[in-house]
Amino acid sequence: MNQAESIEKQLFSLSEGEAKRKILSSFFKTGKGEYGEGDKFIGVSVPLQRQLIKQIENIPLSEIKQLLQSPYHECRMTALLILIKQFRKAKSEQEQNQIYDFYIANVSYINNWDLVDLSAPSIVGGYLLNKNRTILYQYAKNENLWIQRIAIVSTLTFIKQNDFESTFRIAEILLHHKHDLIHKAVGWMLREVGKKNYKKEFAFLQKHYKTMPRTMLRYAIERFDSEIRQQFLKGEIYL
Repeated sequence: MNQAESIEKQLFSLSEGEAKRKILSSFFKTGKGEYGEGDKFIGVSVPLQRQLIKQIENIPLSEIKQLLQSPYHECRMTALLILIKQFRKAKSEQEQNQIYDFYIANVSYINNWDLVDLSAPSIVGGYLLNKNRTILYQYAKNENLWIQRIAIVSTLTFIKQNDFESTFRIAEILLHHKHDLIHKAVGWMLREVGKKNYKKEFAFLQKHYKTMPRTMLRYAIERFDSEIRQQFLKGEIYL
């Protein structure tokens, strides 16, 4: 039994049972025609997964890939938790590059919003912070919902460094997207920009708020004063 098989076995031993599996399956929309259609759950909470990976140090990428390709959501989540840990502990840019390349090569398995939101800022955003970001603009134009979400959520790392250009550029690409998971992600990133620079977020919204989806706008203005929020929602921003 290799480490990946051992980790999967431990995850099953940590299962909180059928009731938990049903809750997770419903929460992550696994029904027919829903965004998580066909995903399977063991029934293990993320805190328990985080506890599990504390014991794991040197697991090769080949075995992380084995976990990442699992039909079970918690195996993929645990694989990403390990990958983030390895990326942060990498002793050289070459090691980080290897992990980033692995992530990109296996991006099709990062296929729900929690998996994206957990991993994209740390690995994709972390790696591209001071590098060419063409891949993110390509991802934003991809037809895959999760790849598009990776594009915008990865910019959280840039925002924390007061770098907003990529966020605004990708937000404009995704401005008229049809799915609410993209509306929420874009609105969330715009809100994060506002935490660092209110004026820049306000200026972006002034330009686009009348045509952006309502959910995106609501997420973006969540931290604004009540009066300003109402002006945006009523289409009455004149400043």
